[in-house]
Amino acid sequence: TLYGQIHCRPEWLQIMNAYYAEKSLSQIRYLFARWIEEKIMSEKQIMENDNSFEQAAVAFFEGLQLEIRNFSADLMLKVHMEELLKAINQSPIEFYIHLRNGIKKELQLVNGYKEVNFVYENQTSESVKIGGMIQDLHQSINYCNTEVHKFRMDCEHLHLQLNDYNRSQTLTMNMTAQQREAQLALKMKLEEDYVKVNTHKGVLTSNFKSIAAKYDEVQRIVIDTELKGWQRGQALAGNGAPFRDNLDEIQSWIEKLVEIICNLRNQVNSMLTIITQSTFSFNDSSELNDLFQHVKHEQERLILSAFIVEKQPPQVMKTNTRFTATVRWLIGHQLGISMTSPKVECIILSEAQAQRHCAQRQMNDSTPHSSGEILNNCSDMEYQQQTRHFSANFRNMQLKRIKRAEKKGTESVMDEKFSLLFYTTSVVNDYRIRAWTLSLPVVVIVHGNQEPQSWATITWDNAFSEINREPFKVPDQVTWSQLSYALNTKFCSSTGRQLTDENMQFLCEKIFRGDVLGDQKEYISWAQFCKEPLPDRTFTFWDWFFAIMKLTREHLSGPWREGRIVGFINKRKVTDEILNQCPEGTFLLRFSDSELGGITIAWVDERSQVFMLQPWTSKDLSVRSLADRIQDLQHLRFLYPNMNKDEAFQKFYSPVAEESRVNGYVRNIIRAHVPGITPTYSYPSTPQHNMQSPDPSREMPPISGGDALFADNTAIDFDFL
Repeated sequence: TLYGQIHCRPEWLQIMNAYYAEKSLSQIRYLFARWIEEKIMSEKQIMENDNSFEQAAVAFFEGLQLEIRNFSADLMLKVHMEELLKAINQSPIEFYIHLRNGIKKELQLVNGYKEVNFVYENQTSESVKIGGMIQDLHQSINYCNTEVHKFRMDCEHLHLQLNDYNRSQTLTMNMTAQQREAQLALKMKLEEDYVKVNTHKGVLTSNFKSIAAKYDEVQRIVIDTELKGWQRGQALAGNGAPFRDNLDEIQSWIEKLVEIICNLRNQVNSMLTIITQSTFSFNDSSELNDLFQHVKHEQERLILSAFIVEKQPPQVMKTNTRFTATVRWLIGHQLGISMTSPKVECIILSEAQAQRHCAQRQMNDSTPHSSGEILNNCSDMEYQQQTRHFSANFRNMQLKRIKRAEKKGTESVMDEKFSLLFYTTSVVNDYRIRAWTLSLPVVVIVHGNQEPQSWATITWDNAFSEINREPFKVPDQVTWSQLSYALNTKFCSSTGRQLTDENMQFLCEKIFRGDVLGDQKEYISWAQFCKEPLPDRTFTFWDWFFAIMKLTREHLSGPWREGRIVGFINKRKVTDEILNQCPEGTFLLRFSDSELGGITIAWVDERSQVFMLQPWTSKDLSVRSLADRIQDLQHLRFLYPNMNKDEAFQKFYSPVAEESRVNGYVRNIIRAHVPGITPTYSYPSTPQHNMQSPDPSREMPPISGGDALFADNTAIDFDFL
């Protein structure tokens, strides 16, 4: 959600919390973020002086009240929700205006920081534009429908006139002069009416062509821009990017387009039928025939394009693990297909199979061979009257086995992409429709240790694929500007807070294998990203980044979100520029250069020297949390720049249990302890060690000025009390 992005930046959150607190709306904005954003950001922009503004505000207010009351069946939560409702002391209009302006403020904050994002006003104007174009098409179609009816009546009248004239021709021999004159007048009237009907046919043909051209433009916007943009957004959301889920709005456009194109097709077909059945010789009708084929093709394209994957399967898919997916046909109840509840089947295709399948465009009667076996791969489509969703839910699929292609060069199974093919067949008016769609690419693994590289493949694909591409082609290199945005998005989504400019600078130095900040337009290759080991390391940039992201998500989320961890920062900068002038006991937390998924503490001792603790990994923090370890180490006093340690981490400390004996045993706890540093308290059983010079194989090479590390034989001890 948009509000989720605001939560990723403490300074933004502070601004918006203050804004919503003015009207006591902070909790409502937080709890119902998705509903509020979908309603406000997908509706037509109505000015406050518009007559319909009050109606829109009341509808929004009542809808939110209903959402609040239906929030949970839990009695305590229901009581809390009622209290939230009672706390609202504004009119529906004031309430609506405050939330709508809040959304605008949030968008201004986010758009000011990010390179790529949606803009509320542009979305609204585009929605209004599409709605207006569809309304114009409806009016044009209705007008043409009336004109086609007139054309039919004129043709029938013309045939009656012709019959009268032909009958009069049989009586020519016995006609009086007056009768001959009347017959001549009938002939002239017949010729005049024929010219009018022929002209009317030409005007209608021109109108149909104009409507078809306008329709093509609207369909192009809805399918190629809006729907494919939604699908591209779905891929970016796989990396954690904000996702405007306006699929219901897109469906409403598609349903109207289906109605329009069906009417246009029927009208053109009616014209052709009238002309074919007529005894008159009309002007060339090839234009109408060509137009009919074009309209038929566009109708087919619309219907097939509207078959999409609404809920994607997991993009890193482990064999013998259950997963879900949902496909949806955005035609809703149109065409009557929903009455037949067609069956949807699912198979898995390799990248090469997906390429061949897309090249065919239309699906043959024969189903492609599957590259694996999927259990529970069939589901019936159902139409939900309340939501107007026509979809099939796969709730219990399971990939039992997979067939892999031969590997080339350094390729691994984690580089190999597959896709799920969903397909269905239906019949409308004796016309057979075979619709299909592909999921986003998936990587199939058999073991958890294959996850990091698999996520590298998926992250790169989601971030840098184009809307229209041959499956599943991606660029081999991208600019640092593009990659940094993808990394920041991924990290924020996973951990709850965005990276700072300083963090991004360090990542840039890291991936470019140097200390100099690379140019934003400088290119990074796929190999640099996740194939080539970092200098003097056995792991790649992605291995290192992914491990830190996982560590932060699983063990450091609270301190990270609160801004207590600096994280990605150059070690030399810490020792030479940041901590070298700080008082004794000042410390900061940074991610390790040398350990996969490690966090270390840099602190200033009594001699103003900067030391680095041996990094803690997930295994260490599973034993005792980061905050508790910091609490244990008494020589750590101030979190950089000058925040008291307890003030910074107290909310993350584990609660202190009362002393007690269990079954005659005295309770014991584990504390972190640094050998060689005597705290204010001392444990006699703990041996003391002298600090030694750092092992050059760990972290970065020693830096003059007291940049000492603890070697392996002086790792942090634990005291058992």
